[in-house]
Amino acid sequence: MSTYIDPMNPGKHAPYDDIPQDARDFLNYIGAILNRSPRTVNAYYIDLRTFFRFLVRYRGLSGDVDFDDIPITGLDTQFIGSVTKAEIYEYLYFLKNERQNEPAARARKLSTVKSFYRYMTIKSNRLENDPSKDVSVPTTKRALPKYLSLEESIDLLKNIQTDFYERDYCIITLFLNCGMRLVELVGINLTDFKDDTIRIVGKGNKERLVYLNKACIAALQQYCDARAKLPNLKDPQALFVSKRTGKRIGTRRVEQIVEQCLKAADLAGKGYSPHKLRHTAATLMYRHGNVDMLELKEILGHEHVSTTEIYTHISTEKLRKAASSTPLSKVQFQPKPPESWRTEQPSEADEPEEEPVIAELPEDLIDLEE
Repeated sequence: MSTYIDPMNPGKHAPYDDIPQDARDFLNYIGAILNRSPRTVNAYYIDLRTFFRFLVRYRGLSGDVDFDDIPITGLDTQFIGSVTKAEIYEYLYFLKNERQNEPAARARKLSTVKSFYRYMTIKSNRLENDPSKDVSVPTTKRALPKYLSLEESIDLLKNIQTDFYERDYCIITLFLNCGMRLVELVGINLTDFKDDTIRIVGKGNKERLVYLNKACIAALQQYCDARAKLPNLKDPQALFVSKRTGKRIGTRRVEQIVEQCLKAADLAGKGYSPHKLRHTAATLMYRHGNVDMLELKEILGHEHVSTTEIYTHISTEKLRKAASSTPLSKVQFQPKPPESWRTEQPSEADEPEEEPVIAELPEDLIDLEE
């Protein structure tokens, strides 16, 4: 059964009829009541399907059927309520050792299970006990975001070598200046613009306004002029369209455009992607634009400021400067004292006339604990 969601039609997804009824009700809840996007609902569906298939196999109820073919539609509320904390730990062990899932992936899949059981116990009152309540989330290392330097960003803009220059230059410009997500960019319509702002529909269908700077406005004007000359425009509302078909371009096409531009700028093979351009925009705003965390949170469309705080990573130049700023950095290497210095202890009467000076410290030395 396909779980693919067409990026051109994000409302289209599978009917989810191969999972238990309780799980389908949960997906309807997070989609209709919590207003999660179809992509998010689809991710929950895949995680729950894997979880239930594991339980059936773990309890020896699957026979010789391949894992991906294990039937789970008949699992009822009683079965779901009988799951134990120990079985959830076994599930995490399965994800790590059989599926080779990294800690971040295991944490996300456990979060799905926890959300499902919160729904079963608190929202729908179908169960009394939540077996996932005290299960700890796998520890994850929060990696610093990968991003282009200012110089690399300029090189990228100077090396747009594609068959639709105006469109692709505009795409790269919006990524680097506005920090929007890939799905947000392909979903932009002409009606989303008003004066110097653009309405962005982000995760969970949440809307936010992003202000356009002069570079974005100029790039948009050049592209819209070229777009108006297309002879076969099939999607008049879509901002970014295919030069060949006249239809809205999808996420994969934008990824290909970014890859092509990175290669032309000699930046290929460094792990950069459309999402890394979003990281780049956020990093450049924070470092060079004096943008604080709350402002950056609104620009990026983050729900919590803790998500935005990852962009407070300090540049190597600042670290180097910090290391050089300590007054102890001026202490010079001293010759090794003679061995007699280690054994002979001078008496109080043998005080030296003048204390040896190791290094001159600045007069305005502040308290090192501050």
